[in-house]
Amino acid sequence: MKSVIIGGAGFIGTNLAIHLARETDDQITIIDREDYYFDTLKSLNLPRITYKAAPFSIDADFDEQVKGQDVVYHLASTVIPGTSNQNVPAELEANIIVTAKLLDTCVRQEVKKVVFISSGGAVYGKKGTCPIPEDTVTYPISSYGIQKLAIEKLLYLYHYQENLDYRVIRLANPYGPYQRPNGRLGVVTTFVYKALTDGKLVVYGDGSVVRDFIYIEDAVRAINKIVNGNSDLRIFNLGSGKGTSVNELISDIKESIASELEVEHIATRAADVPVNYLDISRYEANYGKLNPLSLKDGILKTAQFMKETGMVK
Repeated sequence: MKSVIIGGAGFIGTNLAIHLARETDDQITIIDREDYYFDTLKSLNLPRITYKAAPFSIDADFDEQVKGQDVVYHLASTVIPGTSNQNVPAELEANIIVTAKLLDTCVRQEVKKVVFISSGGAVYGKKGTCPIPEDTVTYPISSYGIQKLAIEKLLYLYHYQENLDYRVIRLANPYGPYQRPNGRLGVVTTFVYKALTDGKLVVYGDGSVVRDFIYIEDAVRAINKIVNGNSDLRIFNLGSGKGTSVNELISDIKESIASELEVEHIATRAADVPVNYLDISRYEANYGKLNPLSLKDGILKTAQFMKETGMVK
């Protein structure tokens, strides 16, 4: 099978490419904006992977990007949740309109399946009761969530009109190897890095915010099962199925890798949903128990990766 990962040089794409290269026979193409984005993946010398630098933009040549591909993984996004309300019109154009052009091309090039990595937190907003199932009514409170949900609806439309098959993965909060610990995304990875370096953590609000954290290797393994499975369902939550507060996360880090931490609390963010964790029973009913790595074990594995790769000394 031939698979292309658009936006594939980031955290999720890198881990997905590693999994596909090691666990499948797929011919894999990784597409991202700049050649140097591929340096990490190229250093791993993985089999059956080619790389193309190309934009995700309104003037992109998507025919060239998806021609001959069986599966298109759509991981590209120009925004992150915490800053997504700063320029809403530009963000909608850069993500929704460009995705519509991509889907037009997928139909024209007879792509068999599109896989979209949506958000298990942002699309639901504040209205759901945790653990949140897939049929919960969606009320996003950020432009990021609106974009993800709009793309989900576009996929439904293209399936209805053009018979384009698709899968939507409403992913929780993945963490682990190859995620950048810069504080913009990935509180677990960022806090592990800070615990191993200066020991200073910055927390939005009082630390009571609850999230669903999933180790990235568990996530990509499950994504592969969904993509290759026989279920007629097209939208799947994917997380640990368990809620953990930021304060509990800090306690786990203290118990696992760094007993002394300095915690600074700053103003909460308007786009942050207070409590979010996912019902993963649909996934488990179709593909078996997920059995995700515990958060403490994931913290230890993330810390080990950072030490082995020289991110920390």
